[in-house]
Amino acid sequence: MKAKSLQDLQGIQQSLAQARARKQAQEAARIEAERQAQAEKNLFARAAGRVQPLAVPPRVALVRELPPPVPVQLKLDERRVLQEALSDEFDTSTLLDVDDALSYRRPGVGADVTRKLRRGDWSIQREIDLHGLRRDDAREALGEFIREAYRQGLRCLRVVHGKGLGSPGKTPVLKGKVQGWLVQKNEVMAFVQARASEGGAGALVVLLKPSA
Repeated sequence: MKAKSLQDLQGIQQSLAQARARKQAQEAARIEAERQAQAEKNLFARAAGRVQPLAVPPRVALVRELPPPVPVQLKLDERRVLQEALSDEFDTSTLLDVDDALSYRRPGVGADVTRKLRRGDWSIQREIDLHGLRRDDAREALGEFIREAYRQGLRCLRVVHGKGLGSPGKTPVLKGKVQGWLVQKNEVMAFVQARASEGGAGALVVLLKPSA
């Protein structure tokens, strides 16, 4: 910027002086702000006293184990197979041995097997009481009972079907059905009517094949 006159030169000098004054004022304001900030920081430090970081214990990332899946569809399929496999119309009249205690033995099984069952030579390992159940519920429960017992390696079971004293005409409705269902189960080797001390005419003693 060139001055054409003394007056212009004085104006330029005045503008430069004002600019320097503004710059000095801004710098002084910045220095004062920093001083105040540092003073506040020092004040907090003096008030808080000596501090040190908290000790953080080592952390272990825990992996949650998911619960095993429930084979819902498999159970439904097995239930359907049970219902379809055990027929209510199965005729056992030609398969049962009519003697002093009604009995059944699968073809190829010797008569000594049923004799030992009647004598109680086999210890009963588990039993199921179907007395009072509806026919469909009893069929499903018996099928599941036989299958689980076979899986666990059990051999001798007792199946209580009742004597039918509470049924119309005092007829044992489940007795014949249970006999028919047992005959259809491949796991069953033989069965006999239970001894009087084990339920008599209201129960059967069942012998399963070895599971292995």
